[in-house]
Amino acid sequence: MKKMPQSLHEGVITFDADLKLEMLSCFDKTVDDSGYIVERDDPSQRVLTPDGENVALDEFAGIRKGSEIFIKADLPSLIKLLDTLE
Repeated sequence: MKKMPQSLHEGVITFDADLKLEMLSCFDKTVDDSGYIVERDDPSQRVLTPDGENVALDEFAGIRKGSEIFIKADLPSLIKLLDTLE
């Protein structure tokens, strides 16, 4: 029997940088020279979290369904997301 990858075994799904970039391109986003997610058509415009923070590619956790609310992969951001889903 094939062994399940450790990340899935623990209930955690991770994406490498290439897959994150591919996901962002579906939303017309890219990454600037400093590593922050920006609008593809206006690279000077960085995307923001609901708290007004810039989102770096290595902090990117996802985009909330039905909108372009960017979520950071830190504990406070994930707790806020869970609170809004209840």
